[in-house]
Amino acid sequence: MWRIILGVEEEVSSFVLPMGATVNMDGTSLYLAVAAVFIAQAFGMNLSLEAQLGIVATATLSSIGTAGVPGASVTMLVIILEQAGIPEAGLALIFAVDRPLDMLRTVVNVTGDAAVSMVVAKSVGKLGEPKKKD
Repeated sequence: MWRIILGVEEEVSSFVLPMGATVNMDGTSLYLAVAAVFIAQAFGMNLSLEAQLGIVATATLSSIGTAGVPGASVTMLVIILEQAGIPEAGLALIFAVDRPLDMLRTVVNVTGDAAVSMVVAKSVGKLGEPKKKD
């Protein structure tokens, strides 16, 4: 089995990745916003532009506070549904598919963290050449 070393020096990655694991939750933020809109549509609700922007803002802010454990974002989804006036009963539509989606959210979160570490390394001049390692 082989892996690709991206060329980010340890000095940069040891600073960026712990912070990114806490703050940079791209997948979680996207999931929360999409799930809230999905539940609203399932209930036949028409969301105004202001309501949709409120959902996006709340999803972005609450994803920062979401714990990095499986299923934690469902708890944050309750906050977003309450803020947007969407019935919390819609969570029943999400529970069945949350586990596989949670794994996909993790992939997006980790990919975002890796991308940010490469951008930071490039901006401070500490990005080397990628290498393939056995």
